[in-house]
Amino acid sequence: MARPNYSGEKRRKELEKQRKKEEKKQRKLQNASSPAGEAPTDNTDDTSSGSGA
Repeated sequence: MARPNYSGEKRRKELEKQRKKEEKKQRKLQNASSPAGEAPTDNTDDTSSGSGA
């Protein structure tokens, strides 16, 4: 009977954790930069529509 490859399974789990951690880090970086760039744009649009009315 064949034995399961526990070390291979462990390695896959570690790689999956590392990949998820990197994705989370990238999302945090994008979210940190996005609101700063969007906030002035939103305020400008609100101001433009307010002065036009």
